[in-house]
Amino acid sequence: LAEENQREIVEFCRQEGLVLLADEVYQENVYVPEKKFHSFKKVSRSMGYGEKDIHLVSFQSVSKGYHGECGKRGGYMEVTGFGADVREQMYKVASVNLCSNISGQILASLVMSPPKVGDESYESYSVERDVILSSLSRRAKMLEDAFNNLEGVTCNKAEGAMYLFPCIHLPEKAIKAAEEAKTAPDAFYCRRLLNAIGIVVVPGSGLGQVPGTWHFRCTILPHEDKIPAVIDRLTDFHKSFMDEYRD
Repeated sequence: LAEENQREIVEFCRQEGLVLLADEVYQENVYVPEKKFHSFKKVSRSMGYGEKDIHLVSFQSVSKGYHGECGKRGGYMEVTGFGADVREQMYKVASVNLCSNISGQILASLVMSPPKVGDESYESYSVERDVILSSLSRRAKMLEDAFNNLEGVTCNKAEGAMYLFPCIHLPEKAIKAAEEAKTAPDAFYCRRLLNAIGIVVVPGSGLGQVPGTWHFRCTILPHEDKIPAVIDRLTDFHKSFMDEYRD
């Protein structure tokens, strides 16, 4: 989000008395130089709002971001602007749930306090982090370009995170076929894609989209050396699909 958008969100939540839940797990996954990460806590404090002005919960996780340890479960949240009685109830609810396993807790502590300049592991940590982030940026660009080269597909620039959300303009025959199958048109496309070439994407109708538009969401997580093959298979499928249902 642009900082101005964040300010608008903060102001709206403050005026309406809403709790602002900030998922900030992708704070390092920013792929465009003109965009920078700003935490909602930093933005709200820069606007002059303190603990008594806005209720804010900020989230971080070890299984997302550039850490990408998807097999591990660990994370944390910072709670600000709540009274001691509310925090006590939050702790009570948290205490009755199963905690992360030991490795997840260790990883969470490392995310909170990564190696610093002068630490023995700082150099290798920095190299690995930069390699991961630069690769994710290249993968995002490769897939973005591939989608924009497909007939009837447009895809916004990938500015961060791990997903693309291309918009697909389906032929009327495909939409009617989806109706006959009693499924949303984008879900129909995604199912055909899965059955034909084994690539899994998520239909936009399950995520929320402007009525009358169709999308799907895909990750940029396949290994970089496998992305060209994914693009080739996707391109061949899409051409075949469009030819089959061309108006």
